[in-house]
Amino acid sequence: MNSVQLPAKPPLLSRQGWAVFLAAAIVVCGVAPLLNLVVPAGSVFHLSDYAVALVGKIMCYAIVALAMDLIWGYTGILSLGHGVFFALGGYAMGMYLMRQIGRDGNYKSDLPDFMVFLDWKTLPWHWSFSDSFIATLFLIVAVPGLVAFVFGYFAFRSRIKGVYFSIITQAMTFAAMLLFFRNETGFGGNNGFTDFKRILGIAIATPQMRMTLFVLTGATLLGFYLFARWLVSSKFGRVLQAIRDAESRAMFSGYSPLGYKLTIWVISAVMCGVAGALYVPQVGIINPGEMSPANSIEMAVWAAVGGRATLIGPIVGAFLVNGAKSWLTVTYPEFWLYFLGAMFIAVTLFLPQGVVGLARKLRSGKKGESA
Repeated sequence: MNSVQLPAKPPLLSRQGWAVFLAAAIVVCGVAPLLNLVVPAGSVFHLSDYAVALVGKIMCYAIVALAMDLIWGYTGILSLGHGVFFALGGYAMGMYLMRQIGRDGNYKSDLPDFMVFLDWKTLPWHWSFSDSFIATLFLIVAVPGLVAFVFGYFAFRSRIKGVYFSIITQAMTFAAMLLFFRNETGFGGNNGFTDFKRILGIAIATPQMRMTLFVLTGATLLGFYLFARWLVSSKFGRVLQAIRDAESRAMFSGYSPLGYKLTIWVISAVMCGVAGALYVPQVGIINPGEMSPANSIEMAVWAAVGGRATLIGPIVGAFLVNGAKSWLTVTYPEFWLYFLGAMFIAVTLFLPQGVVGLARKLRSGKKGESA
C-alpha cells in the first residue's frame, strides 16, 4: 500500500527574507539609536527626536495592521472594531503611567488630577493594581484577550459572518467609546490620560527612554512578524485559510470553525492591545477617540493598501498611509480624508492585492521577460 507523501513544510523565511529581517533588526536596534543619540544634532545623518516619535508610532500601527491581516487576510473576517482592543491596551498602560506621576501632578495628590478635579476620594476598584508594572503587563494582554474571547464566542457561535459581523464589531467599539467618555467610569472622560512623567521611575521625556521605547516597539513588531509567519504556515494557519475560502467545506472535512476563528480572533486582539500599550508612552496621551469607528476603519485600510494575506503588505501599508497622513495633515489638512477615501477606492478597484501584490506581479513579469 502506497503512503501519501505530504509536501515539505516551507522554511519560516527564505534566505533573502532572513537577510531583510536581520537588516531591519540592525537598523531598529543599532543604527537608529546611533543616529539619534550619538550623531550630533547638526549633522545631516542625525535622526531627530520627531522622527523617532513618528516612526515609533507608525510601528505600533504596523503591529495592528499585522493583527488585522491575520483575522481578515487569512481568516476572511473583516473587523471594524479592532480599535477597541488597541485602546484597551493603551488604557491599561495609561493607568500605570498616571500612577507613576505620584504627587507631581497639579493638585499634589496621590490620586490622578482628573479624580481630584471630580472630587473623588479614593481610587475605584479597577485601579487597584495600576501601580504595579507586572500587573500592568498582565492586564495589557488579559483585558483585550478576555473582551475578544467573550465577544467572539457569542458572535462565532451564532455564526454571524460577513457584513453583519463587521457591523456588530463597529457597534462594539462605538459603545465602548461612549462608555469611556463618561467621567464616572474612572478613565478620564473626554480628556483621557496625559501628562505622563515616568515609567519604572525613569523620566519618559529623556532621549534615552524614548529610544528604548522605539527599540522595544521595533523588536516587538519583528517578533510578531515571525510569529505570524510561523502561525500561517502551520496546520492551524492552513485551516484558517480553508475557513476563509470555503467554511462549509472545512466543516464537512471535520474541522470546527468556532475554535479556530475564536483563537485567531483573541490572538489578533492581544496583538492590538500590546501595540496600544507601546503607543501610549510614545505619543503621550490616550483618550476615547482611539476607539472611534473611523480609527478601526483606517486599520482595515492599512491592510488593504499594503496587501491582504501577505503579512509584510499590511506593515508596508501602515507606513505608507500614516507617512502620507503625517505629511498631508500638515501641508493640506483639509484634503487628508479625501485622500484616504480615494486611496481605499483605488486599491479596491485597481489593486485588489495591494501594493505588495503589485510589486510581486511586476517582479514576476520581469522574470518572465528575462526567461
